[in-house]
Amino acid sequence: MEEETDTPKINNSFLRDHNYATEADVISTVEFNPSGELLATGDKGGRVVVFQREQETKSEPQRRGEYNVYSTFQSHDPEFDYLKSLEVEEKINKIRWLPQQNAAYFLLSTNDKTVKLWKIRERDRRPEGYNLKDEDGRIRHPSTITSLRVPVLQNADLMVEATARRVFSNAHTYHINSISVNSDFQTYISTDDLRVNLWNLEITDQSFNIVDIKPCNMEDLTEVITAAEFHPQQCNTLAYSSSRGSIRLCDMRKQALCDTHCKFFEEPEDPSTRSFFSEIISSISDIKFSHSGRFLMTRDYLTVKVWDLNMETRPVQTYQVHDYLRGKLCSLYENDCIFDKFECVWNGSDSVIMTGSYNNFFRMFDRNTKKDVTLEASRENSKPRAILKPRKVCVGGKRRKDEVTVDSLDFSKKILHSTWHPQENIIAVAASNNLYIFQDKVT
Repeated sequence: MEEETDTPKINNSFLRDHNYATEADVISTVEFNPSGELLATGDKGGRVVVFQREQETKSEPQRRGEYNVYSTFQSHDPEFDYLKSLEVEEKINKIRWLPQQNAAYFLLSTNDKTVKLWKIRERDRRPEGYNLKDEDGRIRHPSTITSLRVPVLQNADLMVEATARRVFSNAHTYHINSISVNSDFQTYISTDDLRVNLWNLEITDQSFNIVDIKPCNMEDLTEVITAAEFHPQQCNTLAYSSSRGSIRLCDMRKQALCDTHCKFFEEPEDPSTRSFFSEIISSISDIKFSHSGRFLMTRDYLTVKVWDLNMETRPVQTYQVHDYLRGKLCSLYENDCIFDKFECVWNGSDSVIMTGSYNNFFRMFDRNTKKDVTLEASRENSKPRAILKPRKVCVGGKRRKDEVTVDSLDFSKKILHSTWHPQENIIAVAASNNLYIFQDKVT
């Protein structure tokens, strides 16, 4: 039975329900920008919705934790690959923000094949007084132009516009599963099942293939790449995970093609627990460097593991997310839930980690106190500013009040995507077509 803890105390600050009714509106990724003032979500319909944090006022200081819609735009559209006779979905797989350099914001978004660089900016002035066109934008006949005017900028209603500044395409044969911005802020990587490509943010027609695990004979393929990420401080270091539960650390200074790794992280399998599902549940679905760069966190189907970059033999910490599902792997395999890809995130100080589970549960693990808590994101118990109560799953014996049995868990409700504010205890979790934002208890 899971351990109940009162830390971290968290209450529901905000619930954003878009009243979605279609599959296209299901949220597929969620990401805070580096300052935490903006929060972006992508959905299966190819849309990106950006939320902005409300500024605190003396009359309403509690509104500081609320996020409201800032901009909405169509990032990707469905396409058709005529050479392969395949449809390319518009679903947004990942969003990654770039650090803010001026008044505008920049983010990368990707679907299965194409990465786009978007610029989001505010405009509160518009040019007027053109010579060659009238106020409605229609071209004026030269005979009607009798004098020259100097165009001027006039105040206008505030408008937030998003424009695609770069389109990075035609570089991936397989579906892109992750993108990561380098700490030099000039390059980024895009990763598919077999390759990792390095891009310059200014060059769209050329990328460098730095990892390629495709064998000469595809029948010899034993694993695929599931995720990849740059080190937060060392621009030459990156890590990628595989479907066999291993992590490879690569140094781009060593050689141009990082097929040979400099470090290899893998936990030896216990022969006594070997089963038909062992390889499936050991597949890593997400990988995240800690903000300090010292640790690496991975998420497989049942656990979250924290690795020290200085120790390759075994993880320094292993957290059981929902070990009570180990006895239900057969039914989870039949309904394909065993292939769900859960994400994991660090808090700003790397002391707490968070990941999702089923029944709209999400788990938090305090690395210092060794305590953990299970919370639920649902419309029924998420009234604004109501404190979330810890939930428990009964794994056997008599069920106590407020406990949930394993058999009553709803596997169609799952928290796959989540993100943590870079400085504060504010988290955002996506449950199907609903976005929940929770913040630390406000006294």
